[in-house]
Amino acid sequence: MCKKVATREAYGKALKILAEKNENVVVLDADLSKSTKTAEFQKVSPERFINCGIAEQNLMATSAGLAAAGKIPFASTFAVFAAGRAFEIIRNSIAYPKMNVKVAATHAGLTVGEDGASHQAIEDISLMRTLPNMTVINPADAKEAEKAVLAVSEYNGPVYLRFGRMPVPQIFDDSYKFEIGKGVVIEEGKDITIFATGIMVAAAMEANEILKTKGISAEIINIHTIKPIDSELIINSANKTKKVLTCEEHSIIGGLGSAVSEVLSENAPCLVKRMGVNDTFGESGKGEDLLVKYGLTANDIVIAVENMLK
Repeated sequence: MCKKVATREAYGKALKILAEKNENVVVLDADLSKSTKTAEFQKVSPERFINCGIAEQNLMATSAGLAAAGKIPFASTFAVFAAGRAFEIIRNSIAYPKMNVKVAATHAGLTVGEDGASHQAIEDISLMRTLPNMTVINPADAKEAEKAVLAVSEYNGPVYLRFGRMPVPQIFDDSYKFEIGKGVVIEEGKDITIFATGIMVAAAMEANEILKTKGISAEIINIHTIKPIDSELIINSANKTKKVLTCEEHSIIGGLGSAVSEVLSENAPCLVKRMGVNDTFGESGKGEDLLVKYGLTANDIVIAVENMLK
């Protein structure tokens, strides 16, 4: 892992590529284009950029109309407003009619930081994955985010893309192949499986280096697509290790941990522990400090694994 880059930065970069690659792509924002990085698209293709103002419900409804007219809209705002404020419009105008809208939500999770609990979307994955027809993607790093944006532009149907504000370690390079709905085995192991998503993938990889020094063999798997989830990979790994830890920068209710538990309870029952935000709101603080306070660091993963293996 090398220098850190925020996944929202990669989103802006990917939009610039799409501006030249696909004339049907249009980008809409809710007066946050500098923060969401959609301003990068606006610079190169202003005629296909729409600022809907601070009106997130209109943002989603307008996107649905553009999709009905054959365009490929990327609707962008902060995750708490996209998944929360505009939920009913996404449900009835995008997911229900299966409109080809890409809801690109930035500033997700605790690492929004100083903006505090009101802006820290820790329930957005839960909300979006309950919707029929909705695909939910949570990239681990900037390269995966870029590849995901390009992939969903070619996929016909509603997608929720989750991006972060805080720079995160780069895991993948240009050779990385992203496939919707397919988890990625970062490293094979035999003692326990760690399923991670988003920024917690890098934390799981860091924890794994510590676990190796303790003689623990962990299987590290990146679940970038929460829905449709890679059930086959999850079942096969759990059957091998018999113990599972899930890690997410999201509430433990309804997110990756819930999705993995649902798969395993019906197909391969085993010991599962969910690591995430434990049914509480966040608070204002630096992103790195909040991850420490809420127990979402590599050291916390190491402790959880050791406890599960006792």
